[in-house]
Amino acid sequence: MFSNKEKTQKTKVMEINVVAKNTAIIGDITSEGDFRIDGTLEGNIKTKGRVIIGISGSVKGKIDAVNSDIEGKFSGELQVQETLTIKATAIISGDVVIGKLSVEPGATFNASCSMRGAIKELNKPNEQQKLSEKTA
Repeated sequence: MFSNKEKTQKTKVMEINVVAKNTAIIGDITSEGDFRIDGTLEGNIKTKGRVIIGISGSVKGKIDAVNSDIEGKFSGELQVQETLTIKATAIISGDVVIGKLSVEPGATFNASCSMRGAIKELNKPNEQQKLSEKTA
């Protein structure tokens, strides 16, 4: 009735970790799951999931995540492999490296920002003309 595949497959469950309001953490955090910060963190977060900084949340340090949503304050180095969503209440300063960026009007974004994969090779106009010209 049941195949062996069903018994041997592992279900991937992503945990949601929360730093609650009025909680302060000083140090580094490494996680496989998502993180929501409504308190204060001074340190680094590295996760294969999403980092959410709530409206009352504050992070000073480095974040390395797949996705991130920011409503609160962030200062430091932010590396997001896919999409960074900055809400209207966010205040961000530092260095940002992202895949995609979404910014709501009203957000404060004082950071140097670079996008991964944004540079495409373009042929120079002179090279295209030389290739299309025919010699007699």
